[in-house]
Amino acid sequence: MSTHISVPPQLLLERILTLEIVRVTERAAVSAARLRGHGNEKAADQAAVDAMRRELNKLPIEGTVVIGEGERDEAPMLYIGEKVGMNAGPQVDIAVDPLEGTTLCAKNMPGAIATMAMADGGTLLHAPDVYMQKIAVGPGYPKGVVELDASPADNVRRLAKAKDVDASAITVLVLDRPRHSDIIQSVRSTGAAVRLITDGDVAGVIHCADPANTGVDMYIGTGGAPEGVLAAAALRCIGGQMQCRLILDSEEKRERASKMGVADPRMIYGIEEMVRGDCLFAATGVTTGSLLSGVKFRKDVIETETVVMRSVTGTVRYIKAEHRQLEKFHLD
Repeated sequence: MSTHISVPPQLLLERILTLEIVRVTERAAVSAARLRGHGNEKAADQAAVDAMRRELNKLPIEGTVVIGEGERDEAPMLYIGEKVGMNAGPQVDIAVDPLEGTTLCAKNMPGAIATMAMADGGTLLHAPDVYMQKIAVGPGYPKGVVELDASPADNVRRLAKAKDVDASAITVLVLDRPRHSDIIQSVRSTGAAVRLITDGDVAGVIHCADPANTGVDMYIGTGGAPEGVLAAAALRCIGGQMQCRLILDSEEKRERASKMGVADPRMIYGIEEMVRGDCLFAATGVTTGSLLSGVKFRKDVIETETVVMRSVTGTVRYIKAEHRQLEKFHLD
């Protein structure tokens, strides 16, 4: 007796797109990895952007970049408002960071990734390319266990209480920037530890979703809004809590945000406000870090490692790929 598996068309498309977005981040990562250690951030970023755009335009979607690199038609970048895809298929919002950690790649340091998220049309926060305050913790805690407007020390104590541990057992991840000196001091005043990273706060936020393996319990600090939305997409898939607020500290920034539909410049966004529908998230390692292995160039094979997540099922897949048809990584 013959049997066949039938998948509803919508589901089929979503399942196909899960693998398709992996191809997008793989191509971007390989292109950037060719320039690891060359000291040229712009060239590495450009290579990742070009590869990502090329692959996005092969997808059966009507895509709009809502989180990108820049807001006007800066030709080299995947800019906010750019249309991608074959203009056939579902309408989707796309958030991209073709090379998160351009400095890490240029210096061949750990943790550079190529990353993107895709969601139902109209469901991702349209955020201008400004700074954003962020706090994030992993899954399994009562809602509101940490709050953006509480002091870092207070948040450490609240999380320690929720975990039933001493504050000294908590580790907080912070971007190593002069602007964060007060946060670092406040965290350390409780006896908690601070882990500093030089770049890469999408990966940074994802780390706190798996404290047993990463040793990171919380993320606090100010970073780019695009990275904030991408991180929220990942947490939407794997669980966790995040609160963010756009830093709109000039009339020009408030105006830009208003044009994108931001009505309240002081609003605190949770994950559900930043990513309202089903979403897919993918990241491919460029340089080896604690989240993903970097691209390896062998004699006849290119190896990549990608994490891809889907919010509707909560599935997280790690895909180690060996690419033998190397022509696909060259310019068309």
